[in-house]
Amino acid sequence: MSKTLIFTATYNEKENIKHLIENINKLNLDIDILVIDDNSPDKTWKILQKLEKEIKNLKVIIRNSKCGLDTAHKLAFDYAKNQNYEKFISMDADLSHDPNEIPNMMNILDKSSFVIGSRYMQGGKCEMTGFRLILSIIGNKFIKKVLKINCNEFTTSFRGFNLFKLDTFNLSIINSKGYSFFMETIYRLNKKGIKIKEIPIHFKNRQRGYSKIPSIEIFRTLKNLFFLYLNDK
Repeated sequence: MSKTLIFTATYNEKENIKHLIENINKLNLDIDILVIDDNSPDKTWKILQKLEKEIKNLKVIIRNSKCGLDTAHKLAFDYAKNQNYEKFISMDADLSHDPNEIPNMMNILDKSSFVIGSRYMQGGKCEMTGFRLILSIIGNKFIKKVLKINCNEFTTSFRGFNLFKLDTFNLSIINSKGYSFFMETIYRLNKKGIKIKEIPIHFKNRQRGYSKIPSIEIFRTLKNLFFLYLNDK
């Protein structure tokens, strides 16, 4: 078994998931891949079942219904810990995160407990445009100001954990649902005195399929940010 587990969650990603897995394995790294699918209506899970039979380092978990991005990450994190992986790296399934950044993350996790790929630090790039880009930039700056954490990126899933160094940390302590889950994870790590290591990444726009971020996430994130702020008082 590899020491590193690469994880992604899928929901209606039939046009992307095979490309992602192939691109990860083209790196020729000593890694395993875990994909959790929430019974995608577009039958992403059927593609995954076929791939699992063909690809030795691929593990697939198919849940009965759409249970949420946060619960998928918690399940994957627990799986990695229970299987005694040293490193756990999560990323989006829509090809917005470049697998070529994985070796750098793995090297950093040799010494660091946590690393996050940042679109908004010096050297980072983001292909989003218009209102979506403005909202993301302002949102991350606002979170940084409110939580007073030295980090430029709070909302991306492209991040890595050294599970051996973080033996007392678990994602089960995160209360926020949906995409706010990623913000609160940074908050909880910081509260435990764990250094937030950032690396610049190039965030790409998805070329296939469609975004599944509902508008309500904006308000949910603001609500959860408010609760975290009060928690520090």
